[in-house]
Amino acid sequence: MTYTFYKYHGTGNDFVVFDNRLRTFVPDSKTIARLCSRQFGIGADGVILLNKESGYDFRMVLYNADGFEGSMCGNGGRCAAAMAHMLGFAEKKMRFIAYDGAHDAEILSYSSHGADVMLGMRDVKEYHRRKGYVLMDTGSPHYVKFVEDVNAVDAEKEGRKIRYSKRFEKSGVNVNFAANMGNELIVRTYERGVEAETMSCGTGVTASALSFALLLGLEQGPVDIKTRGGNLRIHFKKNESAFTDIFLEGPAALSFTGSISI
Repeated sequence: MTYTFYKYHGTGNDFVVFDNRLRTFVPDSKTIARLCSRQFGIGADGVILLNKESGYDFRMVLYNADGFEGSMCGNGGRCAAAMAHMLGFAEKKMRFIAYDGAHDAEILSYSSHGADVMLGMRDVKEYHRRKGYVLMDTGSPHYVKFVEDVNAVDAEKEGRKIRYSKRFEKSGVNVNFAANMGNELIVRTYERGVEAETMSCGTGVTASALSFALLLGLEQGPVDIKTRGGNLRIHFKKNESAFTDIFLEGPAALSFTGSISI
């Protein structure tokens, strides 16, 4: 069967996205991995399906490049929102459900090439500060380590070492290396499921910004983030027990559309 796909990226974190509201595409791990292959398929960090869901504009289902269903993806969520608006089944303000629950999104600006999107993230009520790093779940589990020179870090090698350490090997963890550059954070992320450094990670920059707030005692954002693929902004408020009103702001760009037989 032939399917239309939309290739999107959020600051270089790229996805093959399908309008699957009719549920005609039933994925399997081999097909997902082939679609994501940069040598034998379309090439992407993941595949996103936009399924129909009662009470919401859509359900976002993410599959990582390894072929298996993943958890929440902030960059992917912005891309899903941009595509839903482009195809006309979501207004500028929308609500969709994903792996970690419901998300509100707003299209701040729109063109035929993509959109700037404000994506609501779930509250973070639990985090763990350890010597040299922070652990928290922002829709996906993240390990955040602050370093002096993030560009000097071998993010792939060091990230893989942490991700496959005895503590995290079974369930996996995303590993972020962050550096404070005064008016912004520079963040690099090794993503589980992709099993490589990606150009950007939405839940990862969110975790990095909140960890930065813990480090400096910040009670609200925004925090500007620079990734290898572009710039993002994290808004939040912090009280004694949780981070709330968390929003991930950034672009979702349409690279191209096409069709593929599966």
